[in-house]
Amino acid sequence: MNLSTSQITDTKFRKIAKKIVSEMKRLEVPGVSIGIYNKGKEFTAGFGITSVENPLPVTADTLFQTGSISKTFTGTLLMMLVEEGKVDLDAPVRKYIKDFKLSDESVARQVTVRHLLTHMGGWVGDYFNEFGNGDDALDRMVKDIAKLPQVQPLGTIWSYNNTGFNVASRIIEVVTKKSYEQAALEMLFEPLGLDMTFFYPGDILFTHRFVVGHMKVKDKVQVARPWAIGRAGNGVGGVVSTVRDLLKYARFHMSNGKKNVISGKSLRAMRVPQADAGPRGMMGITWFIRDAGKFKVYAHGGATHGQQAYFFYIPDKDFACAILTNSDDGGIITAGMFGLVLETYFNIILNPPEPIELPSKELSEYIGRYKIGTECFDIKVKDRYLMYHHIPLGGFPTPDTPPGPAMPPMRFQFYEKDKVIGLDEPYKGALGDILRDKNGRVEYFRVGGRAHKRIE
Repeated sequence: MNLSTSQITDTKFRKIAKKIVSEMKRLEVPGVSIGIYNKGKEFTAGFGITSVENPLPVTADTLFQTGSISKTFTGTLLMMLVEEGKVDLDAPVRKYIKDFKLSDESVARQVTVRHLLTHMGGWVGDYFNEFGNGDDALDRMVKDIAKLPQVQPLGTIWSYNNTGFNVASRIIEVVTKKSYEQAALEMLFEPLGLDMTFFYPGDILFTHRFVVGHMKVKDKVQVARPWAIGRAGNGVGGVVSTVRDLLKYARFHMSNGKKNVISGKSLRAMRVPQADAGPRGMMGITWFIRDAGKFKVYAHGGATHGQQAYFFYIPDKDFACAILTNSDDGGIITAGMFGLVLETYFNIILNPPEPIELPSKELSEYIGRYKIGTECFDIKVKDRYLMYHHIPLGGFPTPDTPPGPAMPPMRFQFYEKDKVIGLDEPYKGALGDILRDKNGRVEYFRVGGRAHKRIE
């Protein structure tokens, strides 16, 4: 495997790379690519292989699925249309999609573009379907979303919502009178010189080196199939790119804009807090906003079938980082690298909250089953821990996709009232919180960014 760091001369970047290699071996992650931009200097490297079935070396030019980092492209496109006066963030979605329907008519009537871009719609967000590669795929997906149940009241509880971005992508199509992909290509990819950023498998196969996703089944690493997520999901998680192009994209977002593309004022507006995302920090227009010492970090992660990614930038420091992996367990690497990068480059140490031990009897009110969309788990109590028991439901990348393997049971402990931290991988260090109803009863357990409703 391509796991050597001997060619890396920059000491800080080499420290990061050595840790990546170590974690790849421990977690059996086949491939990782990383890029760091620091005040005009760029450092990139690739490690491992593209596939356990057809192994080729991963480099900084190898293509990965970026998953939900794609949402920031969708948000940027809509902000460009806002700047042109063609879209109003506070206008109802029905101003643009005249026949827009949801299971709750009052929500369908009132939901705005801003709700979509800040995950405040409140209906089931984890729903995926395949409607072919025709130009009607996204339109059909938006019509299919009409059957999804409303889980939280509109605009009240932040909960990650993929399907809101299907709708946001469709607005781009309606307003520009172009397919989402063509609009992205003409408005963003080409003007920014993102020559290694794509949507369609046909633009990649036989032409460029790309990775496939991987998952562990009975402790054996195997290729995760299918590869593509379907055209209807391109504005949600379909961007395929390299760390080099993502660093270029980060420099654009840290800039004062680009003539005939978008102004710096509109880019900065995307970084203004819009909603409280609980332990995850604040939500901007598609960007997660995190505190790191005296600085604000703007970030987004991504996950597809067997691939995990993380991307962040710090405008005050003219700094950006992109990490792409081809394994479900790659999320453990991306989470760990975030802290290590901040420590290595800025001497910022992100100490996790200190857990508080509570007696078992005080934990009993949290016992139950929690569900939202394709996500479900049981919370039990063992000793003085909340025990998270994952229940795979399937449904990705299509509703009839069978469940994959369950994650192992994991311990959670409180660190403040109704705020918890994960103690075991893959949720080690993950923060969650409890949301109560007006009578003080536990109603939602929010972890992984989703406010899972208690169902029993």
